[in-house]
Amino acid sequence: MELIPQTSLVRATWRALLLPRRLVPILVVSVPLLVAQSTWSDDQLSVPLGALMVLAFVSLAPVSYRVLFPDGLDFSHGAVRVVLYALIGAGVILSIGAGIPRVLHMRETFLTDRTSLSVIIALFLVGGWGLGRDIGFEQRVARLQQEAERAQLLALKAHLDPHFLFNTLNAIAEWCRIDGEVAERAVLSLSAMLRVMLEGVRAPSWPLEKELELARQLLALHLLRDKALFTLVEQVDPGARALVPPMCLVTLVENAVKHGPAAGHRGELRLEVAKVGAQVTIAVENPGPYAGPRIGGVGLPMLEQHLRLAFGTRAGVTLADVGGRTRATLTVPAT
Repeated sequence: MELIPQTSLVRATWRALLLPRRLVPILVVSVPLLVAQSTWSDDQLSVPLGALMVLAFVSLAPVSYRVLFPDGLDFSHGAVRVVLYALIGAGVILSIGAGIPRVLHMRETFLTDRTSLSVIIALFLVGGWGLGRDIGFEQRVARLQQEAERAQLLALKAHLDPHFLFNTLNAIAEWCRIDGEVAERAVLSLSAMLRVMLEGVRAPSWPLEKELELARQLLALHLLRDKALFTLVEQVDPGARALVPPMCLVTLVENAVKHGPAAGHRGELRLEVAKVGAQVTIAVENPGPYAGPRIGGVGLPMLEQHLRLAFGTRAGVTLADVGGRTRATLTVPAT
């Protein structure tokens, strides 16, 4: 059974109850009960008492079910949890519907006579089961979809990494014929880079420092072949810390070299990292104008999907032309 932190589970359940497809049916049932309570009760506290009963149901019934049965109703522990769920429902409703009127010396109301209390306890249990089961099913489906997308991204990484490896090995083979010393340095650099890549290939996230290390190793490999290909300028804020998806920056760096210096636009390649409020921005700027998104390109869409899976709407990537240069900016939450 998957263990879910109860604080997260409670918040997720309450958020799910605010969705219109659940909130509207809750109101459709609750409002007539409160109208009946007001119409057929003489006590001036009858409506606040009824509202408290509705609030207790909404806030506690689905949460109780999901805490006790996070993976759905089962009897693997016998009937202990079922009995506990029934006791919670009865205890909450009787405490409000019988205990509070007795303490406040209230007259009997529509919702607090014995028959009504029995019906309300049943509604608490059945309604909590229905809402909790629906929310749990919805969130399990969402987790499965997310895992499927993660598996797809892992498969894409597994396809792309050998492509990069084969190209680099072919270049090393060429260097072996031309310059053995350069080939040796390339092998050592590639070895260090692959060691870091293997660390992150299955990790959902890692520190930004690791990603910067990987990007520097990639750039060093390019400069081994042609020292004049570009000039690297770094401006990294030491206070900028973040967790990022592995190899997210590598995509931007590789594109910067490919569409900048390697395409004939030699000059300064900039790598900038800064903390801006609660976010960290990582910018890669290369010589050569931005020509817009390439049709059929997979690198940027894959990166956007990876960021969405990791951070939702709290992260993103943008590309823009800045004075005839191309600037890619990656934004992630700071830690």
